[in-house]
Amino acid sequence: MLSWKNTNNPLWIYPKKDQSLRDSIIKEFKIHPVIAQILVNRGFSSLPDIHDYLYAKLPDLHDPFLMAEMPQAVERICKALNEGENILIYGDNDVDGMTGTALLTEFLQYIGANVFFYVSTRTALRQRLIVEALEYAIKNNCKLLITVDCGITAAEEIAQVVKQGVDVIVTDHHEPTDTIPHCVATLNPKLLNNPYPNRHLTGVGVAFKLAHAVINQLVAENKISPKKVDLKRYLDLVALGTISDMGALVGENRILVRYGLRQLRKTKRIGLLKLMTISDIDLNELSAFDVASKIAPRLNSLGRIDDPEKGVKLLLIRNVILAEKMAIELDLNNSERQKIERLMTTEAEAIIAMQPEILTHKAIVLHSEKWHPGIIAILSARISRHYNKPVIVIAVANGVGKGSLRSIPEFPLLPHLKECSDILLNFGGHDFAAGLTVNESNIEEFKQRFVQAADGCLSENDVMSKLHLDSEVHFDELTFDFIESIRLLEPFGNGNYPPVLYCHAKQAWPPKVVGKTHLKFYLFEHINGEVNVSERMLEGIAFGRAAESTGLRKRNLSLEIAFTPEVNNFQGPSIQLMIRDFKPQVID
Repeated sequence: MLSWKNTNNPLWIYPKKDQSLRDSIIKEFKIHPVIAQILVNRGFSSLPDIHDYLYAKLPDLHDPFLMAEMPQAVERICKALNEGENILIYGDNDVDGMTGTALLTEFLQYIGANVFFYVSTRTALRQRLIVEALEYAIKNNCKLLITVDCGITAAEEIAQVVKQGVDVIVTDHHEPTDTIPHCVATLNPKLLNNPYPNRHLTGVGVAFKLAHAVINQLVAENKISPKKVDLKRYLDLVALGTISDMGALVGENRILVRYGLRQLRKTKRIGLLKLMTISDIDLNELSAFDVASKIAPRLNSLGRIDDPEKGVKLLLIRNVILAEKMAIELDLNNSERQKIERLMTTEAEAIIAMQPEILTHKAIVLHSEKWHPGIIAILSARISRHYNKPVIVIAVANGVGKGSLRSIPEFPLLPHLKECSDILLNFGGHDFAAGLTVNESNIEEFKQRFVQAADGCLSENDVMSKLHLDSEVHFDELTFDFIESIRLLEPFGNGNYPPVLYCHAKQAWPPKVVGKTHLKFYLFEHINGEVNVSERMLEGIAFGRAAESTGLRKRNLSLEIAFTPEVNNFQGPSIQLMIRDFKPQVID
């Protein structure tokens, strides 16, 4: 959607090679040589690791009791169960928080607990949210409060809750600060010295681990039959939250999402089914990309411009008529969110156009009183991807700025935020996606410090966009069987991206502009200076590159293309190249 011109062409990072390891992988797993090369390039160095990556199953999930303080959390929940205490689930307002809240609410109700839930709103300050949750807990006589996807940075606020006689269990996955909440238990795979093997769990993943531990304990004590609760029924929520929160799809997360997508395809959740129908999703072909691009934005629109509690209700609802009504409302909310986002994007473009010196620095910090605090995360992520720089977008209201930060691998955020903690009201999150609040009077000083830190740390090469290539490939290898073998590497997402292959090609005829902004290529492979015209011609599509069509109409023009092959089912199945980038090369 950005109309800014690309600031640079991506730097192609060619694949690393290890012929011996590649041959061993081919021999051991009987897989295509290109797939073996992809695994080599992705950093796998041992056959057992590759086996786990390709074939790990649900029984390979880690023991939830490996997580520090899990026994204390389970003991307190079992006490609430035995004594009939009311429990409040307090969740964050994004899809990760909504799904984790829905999971624990449904699970605890199913095993006989008295459960309420409360979801934070994005527009209020975090301190006030904790107080509101406390008020809700006291009003409903809840003796136990369990946070989901939040709480790790709220030590002072949680202390207030504990003083009022409400026990607290924190379940979170954000980076801890120096002060850990003093409560019954803090479950977070990122805690220092935590023995849990998977620090990439998202909020819903930690919630699932808590449910898993509670079931294991109840079964061990013969208080519940192992057949009573099938935890697989909750994996649709785990997949939805993990994908939406950009959880790294490696290790245990990969197992959870792989099986969670299967569960999503056969989900009995009426609200989710209605939402997927209105999102034009084919359940038989449902992928992680569909979740990220169609389901997540609609649910997230609640937390951004409406009431995120509706998201939890949609995930739990049993009434078909209400479910359809809520799904339609979510779709309308998402359309409204898109309008606001387009307006904010235009305003951000105008700021940069009027102040071009912004782009001379290694970081970008923008603020405005016009911006919606629920949309800044989308805008900061979009600008960061576009310029490959750390970006902060701040929405200012009533003298306080709420900021969303996105960064690049070369510039972890949290150390720099800690250095600015004296002028920040609050901050938290991850090294590459974080949030903050700051008094309006301190925004300029914060901006100067942050940009100065980025200028001092980052080189021109660091902020150059990069395209990582996995393997060279020849056209004759691009068969339907090969495309099917690529599916071994699914699910694709953050930390496990679709493979990017490359080869040399020559145009059969000039590219065609389609959809006004895209380019369609017609290509033969070009090997050792010769065109192999006996091979079939392949079509490729390059999104957003129509403006470059004129320069591609030269005679004797060869291209080095980087692409991901896909099956195009329009007018019968065919293999199409989703072109990520191309380099024209004129041949004498």
